[in-house]
Amino acid sequence: MKLERALFKTGKYVCERLETDEANRRALIKVLAVLKHPTQGDLHHPKQTDVPLFHERKALAEFEKAWVPLSTLRPYDGEKLSYQHSLQEAWEEQYQQLEQDGSEWARQSQNALLELKNEYRFE
Repeated sequence: MKLERALFKTGKYVCERLETDEANRRALIKVLAVLKHPTQGDLHHPKQTDVPLFHERKALAEFEKAWVPLSTLRPYDGEKLSYQHSLQEAWEEQYQQLEQDGSEWARQSQNALLELKNEYRFE
């Protein structure tokens, strides 16, 4: 199985390509691990808190399938990661980056991540 790295919205994943749709320049992927947790908040107003809805974004689930633009796919030759371990590492890395930011957006993002942590059930 050839592994690839894919971007989906603001997350980054290790995946397996299941199908390629050349006509629409996209690929169907199956998620195997998380490299970067999705950014919290409104994508159209990045790092702003005065928005109608501050989005809480979960990472794609293990084995979840998603269509991604072909342009976001890159070969992945890193180590094989377990989904749960990679999700926890990506979550912790994002939480720490927000801790250093210290802005109101970062605090709201951290609150959203804490809610997600309960759903993820890290060990």
